[in-house]
This record gives sequence, C-alpha cells and structure tokens, in this order.
Amino acid sequence: MAGYLVSDERKVTTHRFIEMKQKGEKISMLTSYDYTTAGIVDRAGIDGILVGDSASNVMAGNSTTLPMTVDQMIYHARSVVRGVKRALVVCDMPFGSYQTGVHDGVVNAIRIMKESGCDAVKIEGGVEILDTVKAILDAGIPVMAHLGLTPQSINKFGTYAVRAKEEREAAKLLSDAKALSEAGCFAVTLEKVPAALAEQVTKEISVPTIGIGAGGKCDGQILVVADMLGMNQGFSPRFLRRYADLNTVMTDAIGQYVTDVKSGDFPNEGESY
Repeated sequence: MAGYLVSDERKVTTHRFIEMKQKGEKISMLTSYDYTTAGIVDRAGIDGILVGDSASNVMAGNSTTLPMTVDQMIYHARSVVRGVKRALVVCDMPFGSYQTGVHDGVVNAIRIMKESGCDAVKIEGGVEILDTVKAILDAGIPVMAHLGLTPQSINKFGTYAVRAKEEREAAKLLSDAKALSEAGCFAVTLEKVPAALAEQVTKEISVPTIGIGAGGKCDGQILVVADMLGMNQGFSPRFLRRYADLNTVMTDAIGQYVTDVKSGDFPNEGESY
C-alpha cells in the first residue's frame, strides 16, 4: 500500500469510523464508480469510498442524479468492491429506492448489500425518512445519513446553492442530525452548509460528520474523484481543490497516440510480434 499517511492496513469498518472521531483522526473519503479507479484510490490509503449516485453525472453524463436505478448502483458498487481491500465501501441508495416507503427502502437496501458486497448504504433526508432508516438498521445494514444539499431533491430546491443559511433550516438540520445519530447511523454527510453549522453538528453528535463544502471542522471530507483529479473541467465550486490536471495529461497522451498512429510510428518493430 502506498499509504502516504496510513500505516494501518486493517479493513476499515463503520466502527472504526466512530473510533476515528473519538481519537480526533480525520477521515478521508472519495467517490469511485469502477474497479480500476477504486483500486488506485484504495491503495493510496483512503479510509472510505462512496459509490455515489453522482455516477449519473460523472459516468453517464446526466444533469442530475435522479436517473440512477438500483440495478445501476449495484453494477457500479460491485465493480468498486472487487478493487478494494482496505477502504470502507458505501453505496448510495438512488432516487426512488426508498421514497416510496419503509418496505421498499429495506428491500432495496438488502438488494444493494447482497448483490454488490458493499459495507454500508447512504440515504438522503432527515426525520421524514427516519422510520425507513431505522428499519434498514434493524435489518442489520449500516447507514450513512446525508443532510444539507441533497441532490435527489434538486427539483424541490430548484438550486444547488448552500443550504441551511437561515435559522429555521439550520435548526432542523441540527435536529435531523441528532435524530439520525441517535437512531444508529454510523456517520452523517453534510453537503454545502455553512461551516459554523457543520462545526456545531460535529460537536453535538457522537458519530462522525463527513463534509463536502461544509468547512474544515467536520470529522472527515469527501470529494468526487473526477473533480479532484481535474478530469472534469467544467465544475469549479468553492469547496473543490484540484490535486491534478488529468484532463490535460490524458488529452496530451491521447493526442500523441493519434499522431503516432497516423505517422506509422506506432506500433514499431519492438511492439510487434
């Protein structure tokens, strides 16, 4: 393992996420949607991998996450699981897989776990879906909650702007986080909320908070892997730090390949049988 700041090669579990919060150790997470990328991310020492319904945008080119199906999420999650040895693998429950009621939520969560081999599921929403969350937990399935900007509700919000800036919505988010934590969720994702609110939530619940656009006081951070590697050049929110420019690297490499094929330089005698 490359393990840049990671010496512990044990499999990461939901229990270890909570232990990391208790010890003050920050939690690192990225998304992945395929075997090859997941293997690279895992070997670099990441703590958790989210198989996000953001695959709808990143992999399929859709404008929202809504088109993703349970079958598609299982396909991506199964591919990721095959490439991972250490990281905790969490799979998003896509739009429509739990909004129709407790029974559907449990059935679909069980399908995702059984057919993908992932370690946990993530579900968007607060107390409105608490009964479903509890039922999934009662089925023995770990749940990561997701509050703040919840992309599956984009048609309700009408914008991807920062959430919970107003006192009423902030109070509800804090209440939701406490309820989900007390119900047994092992972590809470906070997306695009004010840093001060995220810090308050982090202090007041016993399970780790994983931030994306929620400031530096969360217990951990997550980014979309294609964004932080600079593969996607058209998305530049304030919270995104690009750690590479793979768009340029890949374009240059492919352009050189095209040139070599056109000129007859590739393949040469050493690359032929």
